[in-house]
Amino acid sequence: MSHKRIPKRKAAFAAGTVVALGAAAILLPNANASQDGSSNDAAAIAPKTLKATDASDLASQLEKMLGDAFAGSYYDSDKQQLVVNVVNNVISGDSNNVVVQAKKAGAEVREVDNSLPELAAGAKTLKEDATIPGTSWAVDPRTNKILVTADSTVTGAKWNTIESTVKSLGSGMATIKKSAGTLKTFVSGGDAIFGGGARCSLGFNVTAGDGSPAFLTAGHCGVAAEQWSDTQDGQPIATVDQATFPGDGDFALVKYDDPATVAPSEVNAGGGQTVAINQAADAEVGAQVFRMGSTTGLADGQVLGLDATVNYPEGTVTGLIQTDVCAEPGDSGGSLFTQDGSAIGLTSGGSGDCTVGGETFFQPVTTALQAVGATLGAGDAAGGGEAGAGGDASASPGDEAGAGGDAGANPGDEVGAGGDAGASASPGDEASVSPGEEVGGDQIGGEAAGNGDATGNGDATGNGAGDGTGVTESH
Repeated sequence: MSHKRIPKRKAAFAAGTVVALGAAAILLPNANASQDGSSNDAAAIAPKTLKATDASDLASQLEKMLGDAFAGSYYDSDKQQLVVNVVNNVISGDSNNVVVQAKKAGAEVREVDNSLPELAAGAKTLKEDATIPGTSWAVDPRTNKILVTADSTVTGAKWNTIESTVKSLGSGMATIKKSAGTLKTFVSGGDAIFGGGARCSLGFNVTAGDGSPAFLTAGHCGVAAEQWSDTQDGQPIATVDQATFPGDGDFALVKYDDPATVAPSEVNAGGGQTVAINQAADAEVGAQVFRMGSTTGLADGQVLGLDATVNYPEGTVTGLIQTDVCAEPGDSGGSLFTQDGSAIGLTSGGSGDCTVGGETFFQPVTTALQAVGATLGAGDAAGGGEAGAGGDASASPGDEAGAGGDAGANPGDEVGAGGDAGASASPGDEASVSPGEEVGGDQIGGEAAGNGDATGNGDATGNGAGDGTGVTESH
C-alpha cells in the first residue's frame, strides 16, 4: 500500500462555506438567530427561530412541562420553528397556563386528536396482529398518526392482514403506504470496515466505559463477525465488545485492539471535508440530517418518524429513527449527523436505494451510548494525534497518526479496500485531519476520497464499492 503525506488546509466546511460533497449533498450553513418574545400575551408571542438541535432540546423540556397533554413535536425546517402537539380534549385553548408557558418557551402549539398513549396502543396492536417481515411503523407527529409501510414482499394474505389491522385502529389513527423496495439491513457507512466476509461502515468513534478507544456500528454487523479490519483481508484491528440485533435496537460497540489508538471524534464527509462531532443528540422529526456511508458517500434528508418498529427478515427491531435519506448495502453502521456536529444515528436498514429513494432506519446514538456505557464527543479522544505502531498516543491534536491510530478507518484518513490509499498510514505519515482543517484535494479528491480508487465513487468504497473484491454483502 502507498503512504502519502496529506497537506493540511483550513477547512471550507468548518468555515461554513457552501461545499459540494461528492454526488450526494451540499451542506448549507445553519441559521442560528433567536427571537425572544417580549409580550406577556401568549397569543402575541411569535415562535422562536431555532436550530434543529435546539428545537430537540426544547421539545424534551416541553414534554416534561405538558405531561399528558404532550402529543409529540416536530421541526418545521422551512420556518425553523418547533411545533408541539397538544391533545385537544386535555388542553382548552390559550387560557390554559401550560400552553401559555409552551408558547413563551418559543414553540408553535397546535391541537391534535390522538394522545401518545393512544398512538402507543395502536402500535401495540400492530405488533400483536401484524408483525410481518417487510413492514414497519412509526409515529408521525406531523399527521398525529402512525405511519405504516409495507414493502414489495408484502402481498396476498400478508397485505390483507396489515391492511385490516390498520383499518381496525380507526381512520384517524394510522395510514398505510406501499414501498417499491424491500426492507433489509445494509451490510456491505463513514469509512469501510471488514469482518467475516461482510463490509459495513464505522459510525462514530467513542470512549468505552473502561476508558478504552472504540467505535459504534450497526448491531447486525456486530453479530456477523467478531473481529473487524480497516482493509479487506487485513489484520483485525478491533473486536466486538457488545452487540444487539435483532430486538431492542441495532447497535454494536467495537473496541480497538491497540489501547493506544487515537480515535478522532469526527466524520469523514468526503471531498476532503470532516465534521467535528461534539455531542450525541436525539432526533427531531422534520430536522435535516446527513448520512455518511462507505458505499454511497454523503446523502441528506429529513427525519420522518421516531420510535420506529422494523420487521426485517432476521427479526423485529424497535426504537429506530425513520428518515427519507437513501442508503445501500455497505452503508450499515454509518454515521447520521447534523451539520453542527451532533451525532444522531447509526445506519440500520431500509428499502430502495440512492437511485429510486425509499425509507431508511437508524439506531439512535443516544440510546446506543446509554446501553453500552460509552461516551462521545470532542473531549473523548484527541483528534489526529500520533498513535498506533510506534506512535505516540499523547501527541497533540493535529499531529501525525500511524497505523493503529487510524484503525477502523478514521474520518479524514486515506481508506479503501484494494485502493491505492490503503487503510492506514505508517508512523510518521499524516493520515488524519483535526476538526477545522481540510485534507488536500489531490489525495482525497483523487485516490483517497474523491472519484478515485479509495473512498469516493470509485471501485473500492464508493458507488460500486467492493466490486471484484470477493466481499459479500449480507442483507
